Amino acid sequence: MRLVGAVATAATAAGALVGAAPQLAAAAGGSTEYTVLAAEGVSDATALAAIAQAGGTVVASNTDIGLYRVLGAADGFVARVDATPGLFGAAHRVPIGTAPQVKPMLVEQEAIDAAQAGAQAAASGTPTATTVGPTAAEVTSTAGMDPMDNLLWGLTMVKSDLARQVNAGDRRVSVGVIDTGLDASNPDLAPNFSWELSRNFAPDIPLVDGACEVASCLDPVGTDDGGHGTHTSGTIGAAANGSGISGVAPNVTLVELKGGQDSGFFFLDPVVNALTYAGNAGIDVVNMSFFVDPWLYNCVANPADTPEQQAEQRTIIAAMTRALTFAHDKGVTMFNSLGNNHEDKGNPRTDTTSPDFPPGTAHPRPIDNATCLDLPVEGPFVIGVSALGPSTTKADYSDYGVEQTSVSAPGGWFRDGFGTPTFRTNGNQILSTYPRKVLQQSGLVDAAGNITPAGMGLAFKACTASGACGYYVYLQGTSMAAPHASGVAALIVSRFGKNDPAHQGTLRLEPWKTEAVLLNTAAEHACPDPPLQSYVREGRSTEFNALCVGTPEFNGFYGFGIVDAYAAVTEPPAFGHPNDNG
Repeated sequence: MRLVGAVATAATAAGALVGAAPQLAAAAGGSTEYTVLAAEGVSDATALAAIAQAGGTVVASNTDIGLYRVLGAADGFVARVDATPGLFGAAHRVPIGTAPQVKPMLVEQEAIDAAQAGAQAAASGTPTATTVGPTAAEVTSTAGMDPMDNLLWGLTMVKSDLARQVNAGDRRVSVGVIDTGLDASNPDLAPNFSWELSRNFAPDIPLVDGACEVASCLDPVGTDDGGHGTHTSGTIGAAANGSGISGVAPNVTLVELKGGQDSGFFFLDPVVNALTYAGNAGIDVVNMSFFVDPWLYNCVANPADTPEQQAEQRTIIAAMTRALTFAHDKGVTMFNSLGNNHEDKGNPRTDTTSPDFPPGTAHPRPIDNATCLDLPVEGPFVIGVSALGPSTTKADYSDYGVEQTSVSAPGGWFRDGFGTPTFRTNGNQILSTYPRKVLQQSGLVDAAGNITPAGMGLAFKACTASGACGYYVYLQGTSMAAPHASGVAALIVSRFGKNDPAHQGTLRLEPWKTEAVLLNTAAEHACPDPPLQSYVREGRSTEFNALCVGTPEFNGFYGFGIVDAYAAVTEPPAFGHPNDNG
């Protein structure tokens, strides 16, 4: 079921997506939708002519980077595009197959049965509802804490509780959340949500998401049928309004950039359009907690893949490189979760999960680190974030390695605290905002809006004095770590940003400056001693064992350190990259 809101916003933007038809489906007559990328430097007119020569019909175009949505023959079209001068390549916009129930997450949340969750709640006396405070955040440079913030150990680890006493963010700073959507009905998100800037770039695809719930298949902005985007948004910037929880940067503006399907898939076309829109719209920070489907690793010429699959992956690499570069050049600082595959990004294992769509098509793919990329995190200008548990131990699922880890942040680790009463408890995870409807579909909230026995200790409800209620749930993953870093970056822009004449009413800061302050103020953390971290005692196989390489100043588990909001808003400007000093 889709949540239908009051405002429907077309996924169009100046210079970005032009002529888009929101209704998406495989075309009749043996045609299929493709994403076609023009060759570098080719004009729009030349690209259109080349696409016609290859037998394609353009449905929509992103002229910023030369990306086109095209109808083409179901068979042989990728090869024809690959051989046509003026075109770089093509990829199936949605591979043909049967829709799965949900995108197969490598790790996002531990499976916890209802009895255990209920027992934890009863033992801890954790509340399932609160009713306090005003209905909206004050627009000030500082902020207080909210009633359920005592459950957010991540806020304390990144020192947001201290930072907000100095700088809680600025409304003129915007954070774009490229994700499954954003439930703006939550009273913790509503005060900071921008209806004006938010867009949906990922219309429902019946093959992937099930039947559309609105005629256009374009869900209104301010809704989230997946839940993932609402959770990441709350960590970034839930308002400090006296109710529920608050985010790392509780006074900044949140912008929904829906680039993921309701089912959790993130395909090339919506992600690229969201990134280019972010650049054109003057968004300061973008949070990405996903990889571009259907390939966990996109390889230039993996011999395990067919020639058509190889051509599609080359197209994804080139298109994402252009989009990330475009957004960076327009002033966007970009973050991405490092990944939940518990592997060294510089020495990846054989990929057995790709392609993850259509179901049943995955095959073993040895990964050559020199020619294969996990995107967006291994793309240009992206800050990769690893995940930590409450003890600051690298979470067992989190990817790591000196090649891609820039910083670390709280991501949750259910199995943290071995040998203590907190071992295997929900409180080790990250609590954040979540759509009521999705919790109801999961059986954690009943039809009346109350927490069910299955949801006790895992899901929460908090209501304002006026009766507006928000819902919250515990999750874990590097998806939860990246938003902590994005929130700190928003505070950095709030502190050092300057008025942008090109986007009235906004503060902007060059991405390299934002990144430099973030890295220089991160709290250094040494590798464990011994450096080989084993998770066997927590119940994991030896495959999860991880070797931390590096110094306290920089290593594969923590990067340049754990993001530190207080240092970011109080220490003298440090715009030089840490590596400049060796």
